[in-house]
Amino acid sequence: MHFPRVTAALACASFLYGGAALAQDGADAAQEEPAAIKTAAEQGVLGAPALWKVADEDTTIYLFGTVHALPKGIEWSSNMLDKALAESDSIVTEIKMGPEMAQEMQSLVMSMGVLPPGTTLRSLLTEEQSAAYEEAMAKLSMPPAAFDQYEPWYAGMLMSMLPLLQQGYSPDDGVEKLLLTKAGGKQQEALETLAFQISVFDELPQDSQIGFLVDAAEGIDQIKPLLDQMVAEWVEGDAHALATLMNEGLTDPALAESLLYKRNRNWADWIDTRLDEPGTVFIAVGAGHLAGDKSVQEYLKAREIETVRVQ
Repeated sequence: MHFPRVTAALACASFLYGGAALAQDGADAAQEEPAAIKTAAEQGVLGAPALWKVADEDTTIYLFGTVHALPKGIEWSSNMLDKALAESDSIVTEIKMGPEMAQEMQSLVMSMGVLPPGTTLRSLLTEEQSAAYEEAMAKLSMPPAAFDQYEPWYAGMLMSMLPLLQQGYSPDDGVEKLLLTKAGGKQQEALETLAFQISVFDELPQDSQIGFLVDAAEGIDQIKPLLDQMVAEWVEGDAHALATLMNEGLTDPALAESLLYKRNRNWADWIDTRLDEPGTVFIAVGAGHLAGDKSVQEYLKAREIETVRVQ
């Protein structure tokens, strides 16, 4: 498996936003602009992130792929995007976002992400896995026992997010936060709950959870450079290149099905149903859900629903 790629992909494809909000407390963020993005900007080749539209005679649904955590100073908005959001009656995100999310995440972690008394995280690892984990913790300037109480999925989430938070990425600069600010008083809806998203991780087989943790540890130095690459492709609007980068990491079928494909099918069902109601809707979900094989658009196509790229 290539979990550094999966980890980076999840920042634009899934629900580490809540984890990032909680992990921020332990991050010593050194604000720096990702080199890959800066180089692209200096060369003047940036386009705009991809925006799609699904429509029938009385309903329009915009689909915009987001990155849940970004460094400061990344310019990604556009006139087309602002127009689509302005004409929408409501904005739909993966989960309901707000200041209470970190507290909800903490409560869910304590109920779903803590190991039973007498069991520690490192007791679940082989000697070789434990060595890789402890080496990664040292790189994060964290004591080896810091995550001992947590189940492997949550330790893996923290292991994945801390390098990004320590090197300038922040959910406070994420796309959803700005979109919701621009949306003002528009109706807000969510496709999922944070409890559901946590359950997706929590219900993964333990081998997959440990694989997530250990591979993140072994590739900890690659996480930020890979996300820099993905964000550069996202800003340019190159959905094909973004999909290629992300799909290279999806080699665990159970992980790919749980974190992406099953949810994409659910969202395609939601869109299909929503087309029965008149109005205009702006959907903002992680960019990885709108790129590559088994994307939301592919599942819509299987339902004979056309998706047109408008930016």
